[in-house]
Formats: sequence, structure tokens, C-alpha cells
Amino acid sequence: MNRKIPQVIDLKCVEDWLLFGKNFLKNSNVESYSLDAEILLMFVLNFSRVQLFINKNYVLSDKERKFYLSLLEKRSYFMPVSYITGKREFMGLDFIVNSSTLIPRSDTEVLVEYAIDFINKNNFKSVIDIGTGSGAIAVSVANYCPSVSVTAVDISGKALETAKKNAEINNVLDRINFVESDVFKNVDSKFDVIISNPPYIKTNVIDTLMPDVKNYEPVSALDGGDDGLFFYKKIIFECKRFLNRNGMLIFEIGHDQAFEVSELLRKSEFENIDVRQDFAGFDRVVLCVYK
Repeated sequence: MNRKIPQVIDLKCVEDWLLFGKNFLKNSNVESYSLDAEILLMFVLNFSRVQLFINKNYVLSDKERKFYLSLLEKRSYFMPVSYITGKREFMGLDFIVNSSTLIPRSDTEVLVEYAIDFINKNNFKSVIDIGTGSGAIAVSVANYCPSVSVTAVDISGKALETAKKNAEINNVLDRINFVESDVFKNVDSKFDVIISNPPYIKTNVIDTLMPDVKNYEPVSALDGGDDGLFFYKKIIFECKRFLNRNGMLIFEIGHDQAFEVSELLRKSEFENIDVRQDFAGFDRVVLCVYK
């Protein structure tokens, strides 16, 4: 496929450039070509969506044109928009994202919303997020549960650096303890809630994922082993030493993993095992209580 940017010297205003961007990304087989062209132009011009459409006659400077072209080219090679712009909204909060972390997804908002609801209803005070990545879960919980202290764990030091920046941006840095650890290895406290969105893609499936994911997002944050259950097994096996009685364990899962993860929990004698669905109706969250 030829992704070379064609000559566009006659384009001037926002309306022209937006149409060009959409056509270019469409011809590059980018499925979300229309939305992506808009987001990238908004980023270049520092416009909101409303500003973009009420300023259709705004004439781009040479610098803005070149910048937009460079971003379109990156997207034509399927680099995720969030990595191009370096930011992502999650749970109504702003997050920095980069190649050291997964891009937070709306599916994970379902996990966080359930966690926040249970934390506030039960007046839980301590939470640990295993595999925090960008810090999306930990920062969101700290933001919406002001009486909670949060520990955010990740094996990647670079991911933790990003998570700390996101905690600072969202004014919760003083309420999150960041720990570089392989699951519970460097953890020495007990918690009321353990939350995790662990890697859960089967190893042999990763090469079949969309190029946006398999070519750009960190494989270590995707790969859940041969059966996709490696980290669920590890966390479930180790977690009772770190979970208070009547505390909650809550996982995000792949859409086809509810039965297998639930069985792992039953065999480990967890109770009140419940499966919740995401906005599309797919199984997305498994939660349970440690009696």
C-alpha cells in the first residue's frame, strides 16, 4: 500500500484539510478515518470539536499544515491516535499515555465504576491496583473515593513513571503509593480491595490482533500466557495473604473468560462470585468476596 502523502499545496482552510485527512486515512484502510482525522486536526490547532466546526474557514499556517501531515502519516501506519497525541480521557479525567503503557479503554471504565460503587458503599479504606500501567484505575479510584488510600503496582518502572505523572495531573499523587513489583513480590500490606486488569490475551492470539494493538502496545501488558489465565492464577493463588477478611477481589476479564476465572475463584474458596457485563453486553468483570 502506498501511504505517501500526496501533493496538497492548494489546501488552505480547516474544511479542506479535514476532507483531505479523512480521505487519506480512508484510503490507508484506517477504519475510524473520519473521527481520527478530526481528533488529529483538533490536536494540531488546539481546538475543541465545536471550535473545529465553527472555524471551517480558518487558514492553517505552514507549520500547522506540516504538523497535520506528519500526524496523518503516523496514523496511516496504524499508530494509535492516543500515542500520537500522547493523551487519553478515561473516567472523565485526563491521562498521559505512551508506548510504555496500554491505552485505557472504555471497557475498563466498567471495572472502575463497579469498584468505586463497592468501595464507597462498604466504606473500604485501602485498595491495591495490580498492573497499574498508566495508572488509569488507581488514579480514578483515588479521585472518586476520597477517603481511600491506593497502592499502584507494576513490574515496569517506565509505566510507573507515567502513572505518577497522571496522579500528579489529577491531584491525587499524595494518596497513591507506587510500588515496582511483580504482582505481590514487593508488597507488604493488606487491603480491603484488590483490583486488576491483568494481561489476558492468549500468547498465540496476539499476532492476530489489530495492527494498532499488536504493533504498538506493550506485549508484556497483553500476553496472558498460553491459556490467557496466567496472571489470574498467580493473583488468586497469592492474594489471600494481602486481602482483608470480607474484602473484595475484582478483575477485568476477556469476553470469553468468565467461566474459567470464576472456576479458579471457586476452587480457591472465594464467595459471592459475580460476573458483570460491559456496555456491549459482554462479560467483562468478575468480582468476589474473601470471607
